Amino acid sequence: MARWDPGTADRLRKAALELYAEHGYDAVTITQIAERAGITRRSYFRYFPDKREVLFAGSEQLPPAVGEAVLAAEEGESPLRTALAALAEVGTRVTQLVDPSPERRAVIAASAELRERERSKAAAITTALREGLEQRGTPPGPAKAAAQVATIVFGDAFDRWIDAAGKRDFPACLETAAATLREACG
Repeated sequence: MARWDPGTADRLRKAALELYAEHGYDAVTITQIAERAGITRRSYFRYFPDKREVLFAGSEQLPPAVGEAVLAAEEGESPLRTALAALAEVGTRVTQLVDPSPERRAVIAASAELRERERSKAAAITTALREGLEQRGTPPGPAKAAAQVATIVFGDAFDRWIDAAGKRDFPACLETAAATLREACG
């Protein structure tokens, strides 16, 4: 096997998800993941720094992408619409890279450590939205509120996309989630 086989990261993600679903996140070791993927434990670290990141790899790119999308959004929209438009754009890109696996969501839901990692990711997205909105001239209070609400809608939209097995486009899922929020607010 080549040292940097382009399919290895995907095999590791698949192996980890299978093992986490079978045994629970806490019971699985990096060695087990590596062995199931057909590589050594040492080689595992060429692809992921720990066993958590096999599920979250690439998520560090989300906040900068979100911030850039906010800054590039059309002028004249409300802060919330601007944030949602940015998330629709970035979410579309993310869904092209992520497997719409309900197993991944179940594994994360079953682990306190992974739920915390998911919350950290959401907090980073909220911060990127808020900072982008503030750079566009939105006052801090409305920027913070719009960013928090948009992040909640984004999470709901992502769940809807997974529930549809990736067969609905992400902007449609985001619009449905936003409509549900508007309905809930009366």
